[in-house]
Amino acid sequence: MPFDYKKEYKEFYMPKNRPGFVEVPAMNYIAVRGKGDPNIEGSAYKQSIGLLYAIAFTIKMSKKGSHQIEGYFDYVVPPLEGFWWQEGVQGIDYAHKENFEFLSVIRLPDFVTEDDFNWAVKEAETKKDQDFSKVAFWTYHEGLCVQCMHIGPYDNEPETVRRMHDFMEEQGYRLDISDERMHHEIYLSDARRTASERLKTVIRHPVQRI
Repeated sequence: MPFDYKKEYKEFYMPKNRPGFVEVPAMNYIAVRGKGDPNIEGSAYKQSIGLLYAIAFTIKMSKKGSHQIEGYFDYVVPPLEGFWWQEGVQGIDYAHKENFEFLSVIRLPDFVTEDDFNWAVKEAETKKDQDFSKVAFWTYHEGLCVQCMHIGPYDNEPETVRRMHDFMEEQGYRLDISDERMHHEIYLSDARRTASERLKTVIRHPVQRI
């Protein structure tokens, strides 16, 4: 059976639908940076998803080619994630999605080095005749966060965020969003195939002890 990060690391990918704390270690990602309303057809965000998955599957399928990655094991490509922010706003203003800035990411297995990543970018560029210059190898240590499973439309996220913030304050913590620590979402559902009321999204915010 392929290694499935969602099942093996449930504390990061399958939290309960009530707020809780989690300590997130450093992880490596495929990352694409951009800005603008993610819902617009042909948006920078939608383009970023295509770039991410092209690299993710080039690495996953490397086992069938000449580039053999040391320590490789078969795995399920981890879910799509997004780090979101807006200039001058602490948190997220859902009424002004046109001001969104984002890092769209997919987690890399630990055995993938930056050299392996660079190989995958060149391989994808050659096979797809496409520009992958926006794609980067990114290491991020998220640290202590409050998180919750949000079930329902993305536009209803503020209610879940409010419950998360109420919980952290009751426990003696405060929000620690900054240029380095961002609003984080992990998308467990395919929005193209899932009814909006059934969408599952992990919402995660950085915190620190008061």
